[in-house]
Amino acid sequence: MRHPSNLLLLSRYDRRGPSSRMRLMQFIPLLEEAGFSVVTDSLFDAEYLDALYARKRNPGAILRAYWRRLACLREARNIDLIWLQKEALPWFPATAERLLLPKGVPLVVDFDDAVFHRYDQHPSPVVRGLLGQKIARVMERADLVLAGNDYIGAYATNAGARNVQIVPTVVDTEAYDARPRTPPSETVTIGWVGTPGTWRGCVAPFLPDILETLRVLSARILAVGAGEDVSEDLLLNVKPWSEDREAIDMRDMDVGIMPLPDTPWMRGKCGYKLIQYMASGLPVVASPVGVNTEIVDHGVNGFLANTADEWRSALETLIGDPELRRRMGRAGREKVERKFSLEVQGPRVIGHLTGLARQ
Repeated sequence: MRHPSNLLLLSRYDRRGPSSRMRLMQFIPLLEEAGFSVVTDSLFDAEYLDALYARKRNPGAILRAYWRRLACLREARNIDLIWLQKEALPWFPATAERLLLPKGVPLVVDFDDAVFHRYDQHPSPVVRGLLGQKIARVMERADLVLAGNDYIGAYATNAGARNVQIVPTVVDTEAYDARPRTPPSETVTIGWVGTPGTWRGCVAPFLPDILETLRVLSARILAVGAGEDVSEDLLLNVKPWSEDREAIDMRDMDVGIMPLPDTPWMRGKCGYKLIQYMASGLPVVASPVGVNTEIVDHGVNGFLANTADEWRSALETLIGDPELRRRMGRAGREKVERKFSLEVQGPRVIGHLTGLARQ
C-alpha cells in the first residue's frame, strides 16, 4: 500500500471475550504488518462480562457501552474500512445501524454464532416482528461477510449478502504445546474450557452421566472457566480462566470434550474449544452438532458421541488406551495446522480486507 489504510475494528467484547479475541483481535498484528492503522472499539468491557457470567444485569455498564459506541461512530473520521463483529448495537433495528455507520466506507461483518436466532426465535412476537430480520439486513448491507461455518454462511447467502467467505475460528499453533505428557499421568484428566454460561447450557446437562463414567474409571474433570456456581464433586476440579494460562492449563488435560445440545443456536457454534484441544495434542469427544462433525474425524482425532452410551464408550476407550490418545492427539494437531491455524487462514483474511480497503 502506498499509505496506511485506516481500519476501524468494532468488536463485541474486549480481549476477555473469546469470540472477539479470536475472530478479530488476534489478526491485528497481521493487519499492521499489511499496512493497516487499526483503531479498536469494544462495545462491552470486563465489567459487563463479569456481570454476564454471574447472571446479573448491570444496566449502568450497558448504558455506558452504548454511549461509547455511539460516540465512536460519531467521531469516526478518515476511515477506509470497518470490520464489525456481529452488529454495531444489539437490540437496535437494522435501519438505525445503517444510519449510524459512516457512509461510503466498506463494511466487513464477522459472525461466529447464529446471533440471528436471538431475534428470529425470540419468544416475544414484538421482538420477532421488529428485529427478526435485523441480522439478515446487516449481512445484506455488508461488502463482505466472514462466516465461521457453513450454517452461518448459508444464512448470509439467503439474506442476499454479496460476498460470503467461510473462515473458521483459528488458533496460533505456536502458542500451544502439543507434546504428550511423558510418562502418561496415572489419573486421566478430562478437560473442558469455556465460559460459565456455556458450562451451564452445554455441559451441566451431560455432567451426571460423565461423572458416573469417570467415577468407575478413576478419572477426573478439569473445567477451566466454568465459574463458581458449579456442582461440588471430588472428581470435578474448577479453575478460573486466564488468557495467560489457558494453553498452560491444557497441559494438565488428557482428553478434551465438547458436549452440545442439538439446537439451532448450537448449530451456529464454531468449535473453538475443539480446535484448542487439538492444537494441544489432545484427542477429543464431541457431540455431532454443527461444525463439530467437520472438525472431528470420528476414530481418527477423536470420537463423536450423541447418546449417553456413546459418550461412555468413547471416554472408556480413551481413558484405557494411552497410545490411542497419543495417536489421535497427533492427528488432531496435524489437522489444526492444515486447516484451523492462524498461519493458514490469516493471509486469507488479510487478503480480503486489503482488497476492500483498496477499493
